[in-house]
Amino acid sequence: MKLAQRLFYYLGGFIIGLILLFFFLGGKKTSCDYSPTSRVLKNIRIKERIFSEKVLIDMNTYQIDTSDISALLLKGNVDFSRSNTKLDSCKTYFIEGPVKEKIISLLIENCDSIARINTLHITK
Repeated sequence: MKLAQRLFYYLGGFIIGLILLFFFLGGKKTSCDYSPTSRVLKNIRIKERIFSEKVLIDMNTYQIDTSDISALLLKGNVDFSRSNTKLDSCKTYFIEGPVKEKIISLLIENCDSIARINTLHITK
């Protein structure tokens, strides 16, 4: 078998495999959350969020709503050096990122079934 035929068969099988892969995984909501930051943010996003009174007051003051917090939990960064991940029950994470041309920092207590947002800090 010549090299051109081998290459043709290889590329044909590869293209068929790609088509099947896109067919089976195309409609599903699959995600590749392999980095520690992505896993923490996804874990917090799927839980019920509870806001402290201070955070609610700060949100009203700076005109930030829960959709902005959701956007931050989608594209924010977890600062593990400022987080406390060694606790058994509720780990504390420091998350920051840009929302509406502001840098928002959150201190979130991530428990088994809820995520409690304790602190909100905004820098411009």
